[in-house]
Amino acid sequence: MQYSLFPDDKKARSAQPPALDYDSLNDSQRQAVTHGSGPVLVIAGAGSGKTRTLVYRMAHLIEQNIAPESILLLTFTRRSAQEMLQRASRLTDQSCRRVVGGTFHATANMLLRQHGHHLGFGAGFTIIDRSDAEGIINLLKSSLGFSGAGKRFPSKRMIMNLLSGSVNKVIPLEDIVYQSHPHLIEFVDDLHRIQEEYFQFKFNHALMDYDDLLTNWQRLLKESKAAREEITARFNHILVDEYQDTNLTQAAIVRSMANLHNNVMVVGDDAQSIYSFRGADFHNIMRFPEQFPGTSIVKLEENYRSTQPILSLTNSIIAQAQEKFTKTLFTKSEGGQKPVIYPAKNEGGEARFIVETIKKLQKDDIPLNEIAVLFRSGFHSYKLEMELTSHGFDYEKRGGLKLTESAHIKDVLSFFRVLVNPWDHLSWNRILLQLDKVGPKTAQKILASIQNSDEPIAELTKYRPAPAWKKGFEALLTLLGKQLQKGLTPSAHFDLIMEYYEPIFEKIYYDDYPKRKKELDQIQSLISGYGDLQSFIDDTALDPPELDKTEGDDNSSQKLILTTIHSAKGLEWDTVFVLGLAEGRFPHQNSTPGEQWEEERRLLYVAATRAKKQVYLTYPRELMTPDRKFKRADMSPFLREISPGKYELKQETSSFSNSVFTNRSSGSGFHSSGMKKQKRQADEELYPGMTVRHPFFGPGQVKNIPGPRRVEVSFDRHGDKILHLDYANLEIVS
Repeated sequence: MQYSLFPDDKKARSAQPPALDYDSLNDSQRQAVTHGSGPVLVIAGAGSGKTRTLVYRMAHLIEQNIAPESILLLTFTRRSAQEMLQRASRLTDQSCRRVVGGTFHATANMLLRQHGHHLGFGAGFTIIDRSDAEGIINLLKSSLGFSGAGKRFPSKRMIMNLLSGSVNKVIPLEDIVYQSHPHLIEFVDDLHRIQEEYFQFKFNHALMDYDDLLTNWQRLLKESKAAREEITARFNHILVDEYQDTNLTQAAIVRSMANLHNNVMVVGDDAQSIYSFRGADFHNIMRFPEQFPGTSIVKLEENYRSTQPILSLTNSIIAQAQEKFTKTLFTKSEGGQKPVIYPAKNEGGEARFIVETIKKLQKDDIPLNEIAVLFRSGFHSYKLEMELTSHGFDYEKRGGLKLTESAHIKDVLSFFRVLVNPWDHLSWNRILLQLDKVGPKTAQKILASIQNSDEPIAELTKYRPAPAWKKGFEALLTLLGKQLQKGLTPSAHFDLIMEYYEPIFEKIYYDDYPKRKKELDQIQSLISGYGDLQSFIDDTALDPPELDKTEGDDNSSQKLILTTIHSAKGLEWDTVFVLGLAEGRFPHQNSTPGEQWEEERRLLYVAATRAKKQVYLTYPRELMTPDRKFKRADMSPFLREISPGKYELKQETSSFSNSVFTNRSSGSGFHSSGMKKQKRQADEELYPGMTVRHPFFGPGQVKNIPGPRRVEVSFDRHGDKILHLDYANLEIVS
């Protein structure tokens, strides 16, 4: 867990580090970095250099002769911890290599393996990811009789959402159901039963999910005096990044870890608290001064990312927040274009405006990978994706599978997991089901025979297989025997596993195994950097790598970025578009005044602060309802609160099929006579039997004209579709 990725050579260690350049910090950063003892809350506005502040703080503490190993750095991503430790190492004599730095979950993993025996946990537990947890829920639903033909019961995903929500929000399961899913009230007693069985199953098989890591760390500090004294005495200074994203358990852990000294610095921005759906509690950062009496508050307000016109707009957005630490972002960089608000007629017009503007930006030599389109929900970009495709744009939509979430990768990892934890029931089940002629019932019989053994692998060799699957079972035992040889490296284990698994792999995934094989090659590359299996297994569970989708793509760096706002946090681009800013869509129509509404406001603030030079805020003035009718929409109330002088309003001036725009000072609902004329012509041109082409559905024939602005087309590959002409972007072929 402790990320020590620095070169271990005598020359680097013996060289005298340069004196810290405090003059390179602004006044607020310097105040935070040189803070003495006691608690400090750093409110770091977007783009204000929070990482630099934390890096210098670490280096400053070491310069003040604080032992590096007594400093604990807690982050939310492994990459953040690595970057900070590496940057701090360049400012010191490499002693930052001894700072304990990592994510909350990775730190919990380390401490529980060292001290978990105080709670009855062995050091060999296995960490399970979300899909593993849902697999266990499915097993329990079946064994308890809650699933089967004709039975109504919440899905495994919903059950896990409820169980995890109860843990992260520290409220009873029934309260989660009553507050968020009242239609599931009838299942509360059964959900309690599943919750109890789920906890017991994990304990019996030495498993911990992500929530367990945090709750057991908290339990360790609360329930074991010996563990609490050892752990809290070990760390004299605690630094926490992105404190606004902590949940109640994480905040309680920070409070307990700093109990002996109160030397804790948390850095965050209340205006960027947008993860309540993951359990993050906005009030943690607001309550910090109360929980740590005598807290010094430092505000970082100088922005190093955006132009002043962008900052003036974003300051205006967040100024209306009901609860906040008041701050005003500014930059010393002069100039810049005003942000643009563009009310399109509909989503099709919104997409066309974005595409035409991107074309103009390209002519101004702005690379595609410096342009991003952000949206509240993934489906909001559908019309834009079609428009981009029809114009030949290459784009990357963020938010796919993690590498270790793929079925074939899980297959391979299960072999490693039973080596480090022979009681891992879930992994054994996966391995056994790969055997030809072995089904769930047979797998459960085999597992029942080994689950109470002190040596499950040795016990497995005594099991007498049926003739139908004896050959495969014996091949598995041969593999396990080879795996138990001493001195094998993780890479050697991988080679043995693949020798056994590859024939099974090609049979199970016969339709696309060559593509999947490339992903197995990524695992082979990853594992070569590890010296022990436990570290590899922990890292793949705690920080799973992304699928490499750009292999062999020389133009991957030139793709336009499409991403949800939640996935964009922490990133920046030259130009940012935020689409779908219509009332009822942003904030979401189900958002009620209060906490939900305020988080939606912060979500828009986060989106707009991703832009360095230009930001475009767009919305459709017409939206389709679930019953496929169109209704008028106004701009988001968050946009209406911004004074007109802080942005430039643009409007369409010609037909919807052309992209010619002009500036207007105010107003919405603008329709030109030219646009109406073009609509009539389009209706008259289309008739049954005409051949047309759609950018997504391909070629087809007009079948019927069911109503104004609608056309029914029979597509060669996709069958009959009723399309709205304002969205369809049809090309007449003949």
